[in-house]
Amino acid sequence: MERPSSTGLRQRRTPLFPLHTELGARIVDFGGWDMPVQYSSQINEHHAVRRAAGVFDVSHMCVVDVRGEKARAFLQRLLANDVGRLHEPGKALYTCMLNEQGGVIDDLIVYYLTHTWFRVVVNAGTRDKDLAWIRKHAADFGVEITERTDLAMLAVQGPEAREKVTKLLSPAGAQAAMSLGTFVGREIDGWFIARTGYTGEDGFEVMLPATDVIRVWKELNALGVASCGLGARDTLRLEAGMNLYGNDMDESKNPLESGLEWTVAFDPPSRDFIGRKPLEEIREKGSAFKLVGLVLADRGVLRSHQKVIAGDAGEGEITSGTFSPTLDRSIALARVPAKAGEWVKVDIRGKLLEAKVVKPPFVRNGKPRIDVAALQHPSAAAQAATPAKPQ
Repeated sequence: MERPSSTGLRQRRTPLFPLHTELGARIVDFGGWDMPVQYSSQINEHHAVRRAAGVFDVSHMCVVDVRGEKARAFLQRLLANDVGRLHEPGKALYTCMLNEQGGVIDDLIVYYLTHTWFRVVVNAGTRDKDLAWIRKHAADFGVEITERTDLAMLAVQGPEAREKVTKLLSPAGAQAAMSLGTFVGREIDGWFIARTGYTGEDGFEVMLPATDVIRVWKELNALGVASCGLGARDTLRLEAGMNLYGNDMDESKNPLESGLEWTVAFDPPSRDFIGRKPLEEIREKGSAFKLVGLVLADRGVLRSHQKVIAGDAGEGEITSGTFSPTLDRSIALARVPAKAGEWVKVDIRGKLLEAKVVKPPFVRNGKPRIDVAALQHPSAAAQAATPAKPQ
């Protein structure tokens, strides 16, 4: 569904848009899509996912089926991670799709369904350039590329999410869904249900006919699953230490400086994926930057593009920042010099505030992974421990 925008460009809407407006959601532009940022309270939606279950409209994501005898060979060329590792039907792989210079065109999930059929899910804001890139390279392998515009997609996340979804399935379907392993999806009762997500919580991502999605959303609400918008999705994903395309990486940045080296499969050496050579050169000489987590020791708000000062190591920049409702502290992902130490300073409106360098995630399965009570810069701790001089 599309509408004209004030710029003359076509603004897109998901099949759930009428329901979002009916539920009173605040709608914002997100990469050319009219999407709900929140329904009532972003904080409440965040906590609903951490403590129970929430549902997100992710139908703006682009689902692409890749079919053909050379489908695996094509994706081994196209993607930095190796789909040759996928042998169990339904098993998923997170990976980046790179340009010839090693920059990240997009990050995506690919599912192995059969030896001639893979399903790829790419980001909404990059779908047009992604499809053009995929189709350009598919021509050399004779594979069929189909954008599944007939499907809608829901993310149901939280400790109670899987149980809630299975109440909408047949007894056999419920049993099959609950038996899914992590990062595995399969067709169940006419839906494609995958145990994946973007919040650091357990749950399902469900691809289903677009004609059914409003009914299913309402049924989930009736079961106590909270409607959640993009605002809560962003604070949840950042607490989980998950990258956002366009913030934490893009075509000008490579996976090795974006905390995504684990998504690049250099073995076997014979696999010539697009962008491999420049990544090998960077790996050999060492990347100048790295992506790290930051927790602000002082009170303040970390935001994208704030300057990070790492002493003699140099300067970096926050790529994503927010206030963490779970930690009650400001957190961020930041690209900093590779030699940055344990503590850095962040320039917030001209004030240099101390931040601790940590390894994400900040929160996983509802539990904090960072002891914020222990956050104190060594100089401040030493000062606090020094006895006051007698007057």
